[in-house]
Amino acid sequence: MANLKDIRDRIKSVKNTRKITEAMRLVAAAKVRRAQEQVLRSRPFADRLSRILENLQSRMRFEEADAPLMEQRTVETITLVAITGDRGLCGGYNANIIKRTEQRFAELKGKGFNVKLVLIGSKAISYFTNRDYPIQAKITGLEQVPTADEANTIATDMLAEFTAAGTDRVEMVFTKFINLVSCKPVLQTLLPLDPQDIADPEDEIFNLTTDQGRLTVEPGTSSANKAPKIPSDIVFEQSPDQLLNALLPLYLQNQLLRCLQESAASELASRMTAMNNASDNAKELAKTLTLDYNKARQAAITQEILEVVGGSAAAAG
Repeated sequence: MANLKDIRDRIKSVKNTRKITEAMRLVAAAKVRRAQEQVLRSRPFADRLSRILENLQSRMRFEEADAPLMEQRTVETITLVAITGDRGLCGGYNANIIKRTEQRFAELKGKGFNVKLVLIGSKAISYFTNRDYPIQAKITGLEQVPTADEANTIATDMLAEFTAAGTDRVEMVFTKFINLVSCKPVLQTLLPLDPQDIADPEDEIFNLTTDQGRLTVEPGTSSANKAPKIPSDIVFEQSPDQLLNALLPLYLQNQLLRCLQESAASELASRMTAMNNASDNAKELAKTLTLDYNKARQAAITQEILEVVGGSAAAAG
């Protein structure tokens, strides 16, 4: 009977765990919808800004402009920015970014570059701090849905570091949100900016919707490639320097905001998937334990019956 009690206690524990994971799945599902909507709302502006810069590149000689954000110099120091979450329980989301950052760090050090880390998220900070990496800055406590003010603060620090020649290149390691079950770590160079390759062709969109009370994923459309061309008869009063110095900082801030938004949506989607898998596993484990409990209980009852029958036979004999 002690064994039966242990099984009952474990069944109760598994069911309680399932309630927790199911609640976390529902919370993540609600938040990932908001994060996805924010990503979709920000994409039209980012796409239009990218196309404007592309069109200006075709009309003006940017290579001759004196723009600090486009300054190409001999690379000696590289700042590597890694974006992870502040919490766990989201599958391999944090581990994949940490692994990709370690690989890139080793690759750059192997080529003789001086590498500094800027870490966003408690998980990256905890991991790299304990392993004695050269950390330049640590950033935590960002909103679950990143804001433009947060992106502006980080972008301003990066811009100041780059223009002061404290670093020669800034690379971002973040998780690109593809759909609710697919995210991938990507590497993007933020500084110096290159107008020749300023558009982002990867804008695969999947919308989270409900169908008869169940979450479903439907493919959406991107606003990329919809910006009109600048008419050839337009005359710009400003010089290329003035145009670039006005647009490029805005573009840098927007790119950083998109990286933060993509990472936030990826984290929530990974957490929702992980909690859904945990709930399913808890349900299956509870079924298995219930079956084991019924078998053990049946065996105990059978044993008691045999003992009663055996005692009765001995008394009759």
